[in-house]
Amino acid sequence: MFKRGIPIAILSLTGTLLVAAHFSPMTQSWGEVVLNWFSVVAAITAILGAGNLLLVNLEKISSRRPGWAYSAITIAAFAAMLVFGFLKIGAVPNPQNPTVYFAGDYETRESAYGWMYEYVMSPLTATMFALLAFYVASAAFRAFRAKNIEANILLVTAFIILLARTYAAELLTGWVPKDSAFFFVRLDAMSTGVIEHVATAGMRAITIGIALGALATSLRFMLGIDKSYLPRS
Repeated sequence: MFKRGIPIAILSLTGTLLVAAHFSPMTQSWGEVVLNWFSVVAAITAILGAGNLLLVNLEKISSRRPGWAYSAITIAAFAAMLVFGFLKIGAVPNPQNPTVYFAGDYETRESAYGWMYEYVMSPLTATMFALLAFYVASAAFRAFRAKNIEANILLVTAFIILLARTYAAELLTGWVPKDSAFFFVRLDAMSTGVIEHVATAGMRAITIGIALGALATSLRFMLGIDKSYLPRS
């Protein structure tokens, strides 16, 4: 009873307070207090996530499962960034408080934390996104096979937008004056029309659908209909 009833009551109470704070000026301060609670919970969650990261990767290393070397690298990088961040190793002294060690800036390139982020994390991130470009190209090749009407529409739309972003658009339709009645035949005009009207309408429809789905899910949690987040009895 208490094991499942108390979490539902807490969730329903906090959800109701946030909704009421959004629509009522008298309860706006309540919502700010609840958001501060969320910040504390988020900090605790980060600690639990770090502990889970260590447990999963240490278990993988101890059992010598395939890919355990990557787990070792992950733990080493995690420990290094944790030490550099907490201890502010190599932090630039603060001119206002030069004698206070922890008052310095530790996110600049001169510090160990900033150096690791700038010259290790950033290049790895760029490499990952560069590799993703090949997967996107492969997925686009498979998706653009004109097997039905929808695929044909997707193929033509993508071809117009991609071609409009190249110099070929200027060679093919750049001769049409912008003040002409046939301005719409220019590839850049067609691309702009697709992005501003068709793509924007689709994104708005998706956003509305996401909002309605989030609302329905929140109501299911607040009313105790969905109890998937509770521990199994």
